[in-house]
Amino acid sequence: MLQSLKAGGFFMIPIIVCGIIATFIIIERCIYFFNTKKRDDALMSDLNNSFMAGNYEAAAVACTQADTPLSHVLKKAIDCRRYEEKDLRETVEAQMDYVVPKYEHLLTPLGTIANISTLLGLLGTVTGNIKAFGVLGAGGTMGDPTLLAGAIAEALTTTVAGLCVSIPSVIFHNFFVSRVNRRIVEMESRVTEVLLKLSGRVK
Repeated sequence: MLQSLKAGGFFMIPIIVCGIIATFIIIERCIYFFNTKKRDDALMSDLNNSFMAGNYEAAAVACTQADTPLSHVLKKAIDCRRYEEKDLRETVEAQMDYVVPKYEHLLTPLGTIANISTLLGLLGTVTGNIKAFGVLGAGGTMGDPTLLAGAIAEALTTTVAGLCVSIPSVIFHNFFVSRVNRRIVEMESRVTEVLLKLSGRVK
């Protein structure tokens, strides 16, 4: 394995770095989405109990303890519940715009890695082929077999390494984007539900 990495030459270094960063982002986002989903479900249960008891202070405390994008929006709604309906909705919408980027955190770097790792692999392939043709040009018909094999190995190894980083990055990037879109829809639904309860239209 180590010998294969060495065969890839210089461009293996940025590809490996991209792979490490992508792995960190994927793990961090998986944990984040799992934890926020769990806390949001518990929060909605706590809010229903607090609203039924008319205890808005406890509801605000529950939002603070949850510490998720949804909880921040709901806390803003609870704190501003005495506003006019139009002003309350505008305030809540502004807060939603503010917290949505927390769901999208690190997705841009992951998408960038998915693209550049392929390009780095291609660049390594090109430089490896250039070396291979240089060996052939310098040594006659076949050139030095050892040098020729090393150049070809560099070309193939960087291609494989780039794809091994790029493919999972693309898959998880698209998965996380779909998660973000779903969370936004869920947030809008839950915020609307809370607003209706705060206005007294729904018990």
